[in-house]
Amino acid sequence: MSSAATPGTPLPVRTPGSPARGRHRRPERPEIPEGAPALLLAVPATAGADARLIADEIVSIVRGEQPGIDVTAAYLAASEDSDGATVAELLAQAAEAGAPAPVVVPLLPGPHEEALATVRETAAATGALVTDALGPHPLLAEAVHVRLSEAGLARADRARLFSVNTAADGVVLAAVGGEEAVQAAGITGVLLAARLAVPVVPAALDVPGSVRAAAAHLRDTGVSLPALAPFVVGPEVDADLVKSVAEEADCPAAEPLGAYPAIGRLIVSAYLSALGVNEEQPGRPVPAV
Repeated sequence: MSSAATPGTPLPVRTPGSPARGRHRRPERPEIPEGAPALLLAVPATAGADARLIADEIVSIVRGEQPGIDVTAAYLAASEDSDGATVAELLAQAAEAGAPAPVVVPLLPGPHEEALATVRETAAATGALVTDALGPHPLLAEAVHVRLSEAGLARADRARLFSVNTAADGVVLAAVGGEEAVQAAGITGVLLAARLAVPVVPAALDVPGSVRAAAAHLRDTGVSLPALAPFVVGPEVDADLVKSVAEEADCPAAEPLGAYPAIGRLIVSAYLSALGVNEEQPGRPVPAV
């Protein structure tokens, strides 16, 4: 859009400008088919205040990415002091209303054996489709990079030639949810290592001694300051666990991924793929932090 003055008017008026062209234009959002099922964001946690805060922020990001989308967050378990609905409750409500079964997208960066099994078992009763976890994906490596930079443990942008005195020279990327989750974290770890140019070792955040052993391995290979990067969104793990594991391994730690914008893009992508809607793969550049 551009501004132009019109004779007889005291202020400029808006007139259409030329659409952006070339590789810098923003891809057009695909349209959601009429009558498409809702998106149910399955949060692998009890509906407590902390989980709801993150879930609500991510729901807002999803709506911003795909305006008009019918998206609701639900939880694996109810809480006495919270009014957040569970996945089972919302699926049952949709079935009772005769609405199409929602597409269920787990709020997980990678495989989580127990949580995914619970979601799929719950969804099977109504025929709802459950997508895979959000990763591995380059955007999740980007998210971990940003969280490390926010903690002062990595440079925000390799193209900027400034130093960070506390930058880690090795990273333990710690997942939860079983052996498959750690293997998936290893794939994201390869992508993260390419971004940071430091070694990255996967570990299990929820297995005693796993992070400590990974940090010791990095030190044995010459790393002087390993850092812990939790490969979790947040609700699926006790916040105190990250702190205690970091202290045990004697590593500074970044924050969980939280409501990082790219997570909303991946959720929309998973939903649209389930609908069979073609879209440009999410991977648009974001401003450096």
